[in-house]
Amino acid sequence: MAGKGRLTQRDIARLAGVSQATVSLVLNDAKAAAGRIPDDTRERVQKAIRDTGYVADPIARRMAKGFNRILGVFTYEPAFPSAQADFFVPFLLGIEETAQDLGYDLLLLTGASGLRGKRKIFHENNRLRLADGCVLLGREFDRAELKQLMSGDYPFVAVGRRDPISGKLPPYVGADYVSATADLVRRARDKGHARLAYIGPDKGAESSVDRWKGLVAGLGDARLVCQITDVGGDAGAMLSAIRKAKATVVFFTELADAIVVEAAARSQHLSVPGDLSIVVLGSHLRPQFSGTRFTTFSIPREEMARVATQMLAERIEAGSTGRQVLLRCDPVEGETLGPAAKHKGIT
Repeated sequence: MAGKGRLTQRDIARLAGVSQATVSLVLNDAKAAAGRIPDDTRERVQKAIRDTGYVADPIARRMAKGFNRILGVFTYEPAFPSAQADFFVPFLLGIEETAQDLGYDLLLLTGASGLRGKRKIFHENNRLRLADGCVLLGREFDRAELKQLMSGDYPFVAVGRRDPISGKLPPYVGADYVSATADLVRRARDKGHARLAYIGPDKGAESSVDRWKGLVAGLGDARLVCQITDVGGDAGAMLSAIRKAKATVVFFTELADAIVVEAAARSQHLSVPGDLSIVVLGSHLRPQFSGTRFTTFSIPREEMARVATQMLAERIEAGSTGRQVLLRCDPVEGETLGPAAKHKGIT
């Protein structure tokens, strides 16, 4: 029943085979109910509550009386994956800062592993309603779960642009990767680059699709002469493909790939940007993992999280439906995009 619409006390009453008044008394644990509700009846009501995820038993009384002042944070990937990745940390900082300002506590929800070890929001021990609402994080969302959330009454906001579900857009706060990427492509064209390479996917997660759309939007009369979608491939092979195509500038969706290709280029006595310009389309690695200041754009992760948390609080407290917000990504000059005229005719 959960996920098919607004779940009510009447639904719980029907599942437990009791009256709605009985459900209300159990939820409130009213003193007046003492001795009036048999233990087996109370257990049926509580089992229906547990099975549907309508409300978590430990906070039933508080849920019946008002908000818990708790915001949930659910991540489809581990929030702290490794020593070098900063993908989630800025988001968590922004969420924590805003939640504190608004007077909310935070609850990190890790869900349960489903098929192929992927995290799931909805499972038999679903604790989503321990929180008044939830901020969702992840490169890729489970669209079936997102659809279930959208069909119910539970407040949530996604961080990152999301595609429509059944013709409807979920509430989200994302980064404008399309415009940021297109601006960098135009900057490369202004420096005389007419033969471009692109290392990264052109489908999949919305963030990947948006970068690809930005590249296409900014091409103008330039040509895409090399595209490699096997992100994380062999650096030498990627560099060979770039050189064979006679590309003068290469755009990377992942900083890690840019780092290894740049190292491969220098090992072949090619200078960056003298012989080959490199542009990175945003990054989540810490600066110390590369000694090179790549030309890129900044992703306003903390601000995205702050706006999403504020929007979630508005959904909880005012019952707003949420909005779709894209924030600007500012260019970072770096030192890896130079004039095409300086290239030495890579062959």
